[in-house]
Amino acid sequence: MSAQSIFYIIIAILIVDFLIDSIIGHLNARKFDDPIPEELEDVYQKEEYEKSQAYKLENYRFSNITGVFSLVLTLGFLMFDGFDYVDLFARETTSNPILITLIFFGVITLGSDIITTPFSYYHTFVIEEKYGFNKSSIKTFILDKLKGWLMMVIFGGGILALIVWFYHIAGSNFWLYAWGLVAVFTLLINMLYSRIIVPLFNKQSPLEEGSLKSKIQQYAAKVGFQLDNIFVIDGSKRSTKANAYFSGFGKQKRITLYDTLIEDLEEEEIVAVLAHEVGHYKRKHIIFNVIASIVLTGLTLYILSLFVSVPELSLAIGVSQASFHAGLIAFAILYSPISELTSLIMNYFSRKFEYQADNYAKQTYAAQPLITSLKKLSKNSLSNLTPHPAYVFVHYSHPTLLQRFKNLKSSSHK
Repeated sequence: MSAQSIFYIIIAILIVDFLIDSIIGHLNARKFDDPIPEELEDVYQKEEYEKSQAYKLENYRFSNITGVFSLVLTLGFLMFDGFDYVDLFARETTSNPILITLIFFGVITLGSDIITTPFSYYHTFVIEEKYGFNKSSIKTFILDKLKGWLMMVIFGGGILALIVWFYHIAGSNFWLYAWGLVAVFTLLINMLYSRIIVPLFNKQSPLEEGSLKSKIQQYAAKVGFQLDNIFVIDGSKRSTKANAYFSGFGKQKRITLYDTLIEDLEEEEIVAVLAHEVGHYKRKHIIFNVIASIVLTGLTLYILSLFVSVPELSLAIGVSQASFHAGLIAFAILYSPISELTSLIMNYFSRKFEYQADNYAKQTYAAQPLITSLKKLSKNSLSNLTPHPAYVFVHYSHPTLLQRFKNLKSSSHK
């Protein structure tokens, strides 16, 4: 297949993907004004529901603008030889293939992030501020950007450099070495994320002694879950939205509660949320997700190894000289339909796992405090209570609030 044919396929994929996403988004937006389901009528008061509808609509319109901008920017870069200009700049800077790749991706990634920063700023300091969510300062916003870039250089740059090195020493078998590298990195990040990455952005402190900690420890002992690490994170420095998450394996495992979660919920509700998180661990969901991620990465790298050396792949994005890094860009776009498919499958499993974790919390603690906590969290984040089924199928990693409510109220288990 010629480079020109591949170029047209790339353009078609980008446009079709945008159109499908736009159609699904439009279907979802048409349901913003649907009446609240009877089971969830106590979530919002009239004024709060109107505020929720306005918030959803504003975010929808904003996402349309950013989506169009991103598509136009990408198509313009392809049609007006943007990748070739960056590639020539990298080659004029150095002759080392690893450094050329790092400069190429560094310029594109950093440039893209800088161009889209005004959108990120607007979303944080205009939309989120308007609806009472934003607690971040401009200083925090800028520092987060700088720290994000530092993480990108250290981890992204380091992994990319090693993959290019593997490619030059192992040829088409590079994917095996790259797979091993990414697998080890994935495991280390899952084990050490809370200890290494989180402290760069947030303060974590052990949960203070008191009735909440006692109730959590009593529950953990009841279900045979060794839990020595319960931390509180200062999520309120950026947003009023609440969360809780589980991380690590073995002795490294820990539960992290947002300070906003502790403020918003009663102690029994917090224990119910924690019981849900313990359910993920007990049902081996975390291990499944890690293994699935590693397997999918291996599959992607193997398919990449079959095509990345084909010159037409690189030339399709407009560069004048075929290379690994140019081929990687073209492959990422051509592979995106498969990525969308695997994402749909992983979202399906994720929703199934959420039901299982809810059921575990219901069986080992209680359903009602989990129901009330989910309602409060949905209310406080102005969540959409009436999403379109197609939008849920494509984008949701969790069942809707109504689906979770019905499951927790039922006697059967999904």
